[in-house]
Amino acid sequence: MAITETEIDKELVALKELDNYWNEKEFSLLPHQYQTVKRVVDEMQGRALLADEVGLGKTIEAGMILKEYLARGEIETCLVLTPASLGFQWWNELTDKFQIDAFNNRKGKGWHYFDVIISSLDKAKRSPHCDHIYERGFDMVIVDEAHKLKNSKTMNWNFVNKIPKDYLLLLTATPIQNDLKELYNLVSLVQPKLFGDYKTFKKKYIQGKHEVQNLDNLQDQLSEVMVRNRRSKIDLEYTDRRVKLVSVNLTPPEQELYQRITDLVTTEYKKCVNKNKSIFHLLTLQREVCSSSFAVAKTLEKMYEDGYDSIHDQLEELYQLAVSIQNNQKMKEVEKILDDNPGKAIIFTEYQGTQSYIGYYLNEQGYNPVFFNGRLSDSQKEWAKSRFMKDGDVLISTEAGGQGINLQFCNTIINYDLPWNPMKIEQRIGRVHRLGQDKDVLIYNLATKNTIEEKIIDLLDKKINLFESVIGGLNNLVVDRTNSNLESSILEILAEANDEKEIDNKLDKLGEDLLQEK
Repeated sequence: MAITETEIDKELVALKELDNYWNEKEFSLLPHQYQTVKRVVDEMQGRALLADEVGLGKTIEAGMILKEYLARGEIETCLVLTPASLGFQWWNELTDKFQIDAFNNRKGKGWHYFDVIISSLDKAKRSPHCDHIYERGFDMVIVDEAHKLKNSKTMNWNFVNKIPKDYLLLLTATPIQNDLKELYNLVSLVQPKLFGDYKTFKKKYIQGKHEVQNLDNLQDQLSEVMVRNRRSKIDLEYTDRRVKLVSVNLTPPEQELYQRITDLVTTEYKKCVNKNKSIFHLLTLQREVCSSSFAVAKTLEKMYEDGYDSIHDQLEELYQLAVSIQNNQKMKEVEKILDDNPGKAIIFTEYQGTQSYIGYYLNEQGYNPVFFNGRLSDSQKEWAKSRFMKDGDVLISTEAGGQGINLQFCNTIINYDLPWNPMKIEQRIGRVHRLGQDKDVLIYNLATKNTIEEKIIDLLDKKINLFESVIGGLNNLVVDRTNSNLESSILEILAEANDEKEIDNKLDKLGEDLLQEK
C-alpha cells in the first residue's frame, strides 16, 4: 500500500524532488517507511537505530533519510559502511531510487574526493583508510548490519565511535543476539547519554544473568532512539510461509558413521577435564555428520593431522568410512523437492564441504548451481547474485547468504542443515520472504532421523513454532530468550546430560519454558 496524496507531509522536501522521478518508476514509500523517516528526522535528530524486522525496507528508510537531509541542505557528506558483499546493492539503491550521486569505494581510494561514499566496514576500519576518514569526518554515517558493532571492545565499535559525525543511522534486524549489553552498546553509539554508563544500566534493567526488569521503562527509553516496525503491526499484504519438515532416513553406512562418531564423542567427553570447553569442539563432529559425510570428513582429516594421539586410529577409521560414502540420502530428498517445485531455489548449508558436494551432485544431474559463500570477493558475490537471477537454477549458500542480499525473485528455500540460532534462520527466510515477494514462500527443513539434528529441529519447529512466525517485536526483543541464548542453552544441555534420555527430557523442558516466555 503506497502513500496517498493526503498523507504526504510537505515538510519532507525530498518528496518534492523525487515525485516525478518516482512516478515514472512506479515507486513510492510505504506508510511505515514514511513514518519512520518523519520520526527519525523530526524527533530523533537524525540519530537512530533502525531495527525493522527482516524484509521491511530498512535500506529504503535510511536512503530516504539521507536524501531528506541532502535536500534540506543540512548535510553534504555521508559515509555508508556495509558488509563487502552489499556495497553494490547499496550503490544501486541510492542511485536508482533516490538519485544520490554515490561512490562505491571498493578499493579504498578517494576518501577526500566524493561526498557520498560507500565502503565495506572491514576495509574502512583499517589503516590507512581509517586515518583518512578520521581526518575528514562525515556529516552522516550509516552502518548496515550494525549488529557487528554489538561489542564495544572491538575495532568495529571503536572505529564507528571515533568517526567525526553529526548524524548516525545503525541498521539491524537483530540488535540483540545474546544479551542486553549488546543493545546497550549499539544505543551508546547513537545516543551516548541515554542510558548513562553500563553499571547504571545494568543495575536498572538487568536482574540475575539474563532476566530483564523495569521493562516498561526500558521500552520507553528505547523508543527515543530505536524504530522497530513489525509485519504483524503494519498494514501490508504478505504472502504466506508454507513450511514442511522433511525427515531423512540415513543409509546404513551413514547411520553407522553417525553412531560411531556419537560413541567417540560420548567416550572422549567423559574423559574431558574441562567439559564445557571440550564439548563444543566434539559436538561439531555430530553436527557435521548430520549435514554430510563430506563435511565431517574434512574435520576428521584435520583432527588426524593435528595429532590427536589418543584417538589417532579411531580418527583414521572414521575418516576412511566418511570418504567411502559418496552419496548422501539428504540429496535424494533435495532432488524430490526440486522436481516438485520448478523454478529457482536456494539451498542453505552450514558447511563448505557440504556446499561443494551439493553443487557437484546437482551439476551432474543437469542443474545450473551457483555458489555463494564467505570466501568470495565483493565482486564475485555480485557476480554470483547476478548469475543466479539470470540463468542459475539453484543458489547454494553458506551463512554468508543469510544477511543483506535480496532474493525475492525466488520463493523456495531448502534448509539442508540449520543453525541453532533462531535469528539466523529468520535472516535466511528474510532474504526471500520480504517486500516484493508475490508468491507463497516454501520452506523445507531437512532433518536426519534418530540424530541430534532431529531433536533440535523438533525443538525449533514443533515447540516454538519458529518457522511460521516472524521473530521480533520490541517486547520479545528484550525478554525472549528464543532470540538470544537458545543456542547456548542447547549446548549446555548437551554438555551436562548423562545420556540420551536426559537430553530428551531437558530439551522438552526447554521447549516448555520457551512457550511460556512467548
